Amino acid sequence: MKLIARLFSRQWLFATLLAAAGCAAMARLGIWQLDRLAQRREFNARALAWVDAPPLELEAESLENDLFNMEYRPAVVTGDYVFEEQVALKNRQFGPQLGVVLLTPLRIAGTDMAVLVARGWIPQEDANPDAWSTYDQIGEVIVRGVLRRSESEGDFGGLVDPTPSPGQGRLDLWNSVNVARIAGQAGLPLLTDVYVQLIPDAETAVSLPYPLPLELEISEGPHAGYAAQWFIFAVILAIGYPFYVLRQERWEHREAVEEPADLPEG
Repeated sequence: MKLIARLFSRQWLFATLLAAAGCAAMARLGIWQLDRLAQRREFNARALAWVDAPPLELEAESLENDLFNMEYRPAVVTGDYVFEEQVALKNRQFGPQLGVVLLTPLRIAGTDMAVLVARGWIPQEDANPDAWSTYDQIGEVIVRGVLRRSESEGDFGGLVDPTPSPGQGRLDLWNSVNVARIAGQAGLPLLTDVYVQLIPDAETAVSLPYPLPLELEISEGPHAGYAAQWFIFAVILAIGYPFYVLRQERWEHREAVEEPADLPEG
């Protein structure tokens, strides 16, 4: 009880409050890392459930499925590209080279819907929309790729695509595959939850645009270790701070006892 009284005395109150806030902050960071770990495990389970699943043929009936929760499932879709609604992802690398990734709506055969297709990478010298027609594929095509979720903007410091002003016109170069926003300027109905990313194979990897490899990491990452570190730091502070106060109190008491009395003058 004496220790608690000393911790909240006028001398130590401010430091005690700082220590308590530090403990709470570090514990909260540990909980946040555990939340990140749970999210990562959920992602791993979802990805593993679909990455080896049989390809889903996108057609009128399959469009009724919960495609958003089928990310990384292989998909096959037949249709024709709508190149006048094509956009691109800027600042994308293929090896050491900088360029853009073409995002082209594909009108799904037998439906009035379209799905955005990440067709692949082209070099920076062709980043101007006037040069994109070089890579047009006219007529009906069969696209094989994987379902990917529409991206949100600005996560973890990512760049946010500007909102066009009234009368400004369409935005051709984007920072993220935010399908809902891209669909807002498209002149045809577009699936907004997912897009299809082409995957490289013996046929698509020999000519531009080059499909980018699928980057899928199945691991729990460092979150468990980070959580343990933050909790350990919180415990060290919670235990160490009272001992520090006791030590300081004893030191000050010892100095007061050992201080010689003032000698009388004369």
